[in-house]
Amino acid sequence: MYRALYRVWRPQRFDEIVGQQMITQTLKNAIMTHQTSHAYLFTGPRGTGKTSAAKIFAKAINCHHLVDGEPCNECETCTAITKGQLNDVIEIDAASNNGVEEIRDIRDKAKYAPTQADYKVYIIDEVHMLSTGAFNALLKTLEEPPANVIFILATTEPHKIPLTIISRTQRFDFRRITAKDSYDRMVYILNEKDVTYDEKALRVIAAAAEGGMRDALSILDQVISFGDNTVTLDDALMVTGSVTKQLLANYVSEVTDHDTKPALETMRQILQEGKDANRFIEDLISYTRDVLLYQQAPEMVDSVAMGEDDQQFEAFAKQIDAEVLYQMVKTLNDIQQQMRFTTHPDVYLEVLTVKLAQLDGQAAVQPVAAATVNPEDPTVHKLAQQVEQLQSEVKTLRSQGGSITKPAPAKPRSSNGPVVKKVNVSQIYPILGAATKNDLIKVRDVWTDLMNILSVTQRALMHVAQPVAASSEGVVVAFDYAFVYQKAIDDQTLIDALGNGLDRLMGEAPKIVCVPKEQWPQIRKDYLATHQPGGATSEQQAPAKEPVVEEAKNMFGDLVEVQPD
Repeated sequence: MYRALYRVWRPQRFDEIVGQQMITQTLKNAIMTHQTSHAYLFTGPRGTGKTSAAKIFAKAINCHHLVDGEPCNECETCTAITKGQLNDVIEIDAASNNGVEEIRDIRDKAKYAPTQADYKVYIIDEVHMLSTGAFNALLKTLEEPPANVIFILATTEPHKIPLTIISRTQRFDFRRITAKDSYDRMVYILNEKDVTYDEKALRVIAAAAEGGMRDALSILDQVISFGDNTVTLDDALMVTGSVTKQLLANYVSEVTDHDTKPALETMRQILQEGKDANRFIEDLISYTRDVLLYQQAPEMVDSVAMGEDDQQFEAFAKQIDAEVLYQMVKTLNDIQQQMRFTTHPDVYLEVLTVKLAQLDGQAAVQPVAAATVNPEDPTVHKLAQQVEQLQSEVKTLRSQGGSITKPAPAKPRSSNGPVVKKVNVSQIYPILGAATKNDLIKVRDVWTDLMNILSVTQRALMHVAQPVAASSEGVVVAFDYAFVYQKAIDDQTLIDALGNGLDRLMGEAPKIVCVPKEQWPQIRKDYLATHQPGGATSEQQAPAKEPVVEEAKNMFGDLVEVQPD
């Protein structure tokens, strides 16, 4: 029975794991020095070696014939683990075993000593799929682990794992595998299999794999089958839906030369050949990125990225303006988002081609040319005399002990600043109508934990924000700076991450509404004036109490609740 390449060539030693040398060396050293932990967390994109590393670790920790931290792969224990037949090494898919009962069963069985091996190893794949109750059940075991039991948790989405779990594990972040490493591994496998191949085809496969070794081998498997045990460039392009570097270079050259008609013809040729529209956009973004990178650091762009004609790539990188490339990346990204759900990708690609052909980076950054000044011009001569006169008057004033009052700097006009979207009070007022001090305290109590769940980029945005009002249905978050507020409301991924984080920490997912901090007092005042009994008139009463209330608000902020006598 035929077995897929990624299964046949699955790493059986740490040294066979591609592109993760730092992680594998650390694990080998820990095993050799007997400094292993009771729990590990392996994170990273798909196909980067997380589960393979977990199985190799299970073999190495139980192998009695270690060589430099590597399992022998020949003893009875190693062979049984490789075949998946050792009862003491348990692999669990958390996607289908994510309930409390399954984890409690693991916890109960973990108390028993291993029957055949030295250590009982639990490998839980896609651990982020566990429910909240299951995580809580697992937490108890990680807090007080039984002797001779090791947990290895693997996930592609570490931000979904509670911090209480992460803090009790040793975390290893597996990085994406470079195109060059994927290329070298495929060359090794094909040489071992004695399969003829075209190097250009392997370059296409390495780029299409997007950092996953398993994806690269799966694509390679398809190409071998498609090409009757040979690997050709045409077959690789057909299977991946990619476009040749030559065709990409021609297309980019045409749009940057503003040749719309030839660019449209090239694009139509690409579609007629059955190429995938989304893959074409990905290839364009990757090609543009490589050109930008080559302009700044040529040594960072290898031959895999440069493609078939290195000289053409180099010549194009030297002549194209970087500003045009920046605009191209932005336009490509916008079109890519719009194409996600369309059934007419050809229309979007035609619009994209016209847009790219109309880009003019020089117009955006072209400096205003300095006017040529003729010293003999009567106007220039008159201005020079006035300057000399003013300088003389200033000198006289200073000698007489006078002072020159500097004019107050003009206030910058708001029209020159960034355009900030108007706050939608219709979303804020319902929250204020049901807001309570207890709801706000609950949100503030988990705010630090919520920030730790976010990515580094998201955390940087939220560093200047804090909750100012809350109800059971929503939370109002105020931002210190208007431009950060603008970025936040345009980032739907951030808003979703905040909602998901609050759902995990509080058991409910309130709606997140953002406001600039400078506008928040006025919004609150307008709400009180229009929605509270008595309106603005009630705020004007009892002036004797007003300073006390204001001082309390300065000390305690929005936690102050003013009630009539």
